[in-house]
Amino acid sequence: MKIAVVGTGAVGGYYGAKLARDGHNVHFLLRSDYEQVRRHGVKVISPEGDFTVRPKAARSPEEIGVSDLVMIALKTTANEEFPRLLPPLVGPETAVLTLQNGLGNEEALAGLFPLEQILGGLCFVCLNRVSPGVIHHIAHGKIVLGEFQRYPEPRTHDIASAIRHAGVPCSVSDNLEKAHWEKLIWNIPFNGLSTASCAGYQALNSGQFKARTGECLTTDKLLESAEWSALVRDLMLEVIAVAKAFNFIIPVEFAEEQIARTRIMAAYKPSTMLDFENGLSIELESLFFEPLRRAESKGVPVPRLRALCQVLKSLNDELNVRTHQ
Repeated sequence: MKIAVVGTGAVGGYYGAKLARDGHNVHFLLRSDYEQVRRHGVKVISPEGDFTVRPKAARSPEEIGVSDLVMIALKTTANEEFPRLLPPLVGPETAVLTLQNGLGNEEALAGLFPLEQILGGLCFVCLNRVSPGVIHHIAHGKIVLGEFQRYPEPRTHDIASAIRHAGVPCSVSDNLEKAHWEKLIWNIPFNGLSTASCAGYQALNSGQFKARTGECLTTDKLLESAEWSALVRDLMLEVIAVAKAFNFIIPVEFAEEQIARTRIMAAYKPSTMLDFENGLSIELESLFFEPLRRAESKGVPVPRLRALCQVLKSLNDELNVRTHQ
């Protein structure tokens, strides 16, 4: 396949590199990493074995042109760039796959392209971009694919097969929306709480937060603390309750499975925490505010999610003020 990767940070870099190593014609749409990738390729450091690939590097979508598959791994804070970045890459037969976190990304794509071309993917992976063109893969890596508002077509199974052939576990879900809620069960507590702690907030037994005390906590430290680990579980149960209100039944045991998977990651910094440390905007809308709005639309009480959203909005507002000073 000719594959265009839009958003070549940790997620796009890792999966794009795996597909390039497997022989696909992979093009990376790049900004700051362009010269590094053009000259030296993409290096993946992984317990499964290190490797380097030399994908084609482009600065504009027009340089790439129409592709068979467009993989979107942009931060959701950049979704307003869709109308500029994506149309040159998409023809009538192109599959448009978003690997982004949270809710609402497929809906944004549906405003630009026919429904039958839109796919979503959930990445269950632990990795970081450690320097330009260098990805550190720590653990996991599975992708769950699904079609937006449709049952999966044969094309989706073909893409999943290609991803598996590249050495990435990949399955196809009949219900993409349910899969999104399953991913949020991990993303909301660990992305949100690690960022709140890094900004100096401390968890209280009530499920609320105390301002400006505490320390920066990676996932292992969150789970070692009685207060923080209780809040992790409570947030997971709130997300499960909201999913149930939309008729997506996720067993409570799923939360403990996610916690067990997280222990394998050791001292991991989730992407939202890294964004905050690097002075970048937090992915508030898709990861936190949209789930909160959907909870409120069904009348599901989510006091801990609401408190977390308030804290993260305050941090993001402070960050935006400093950025524009």
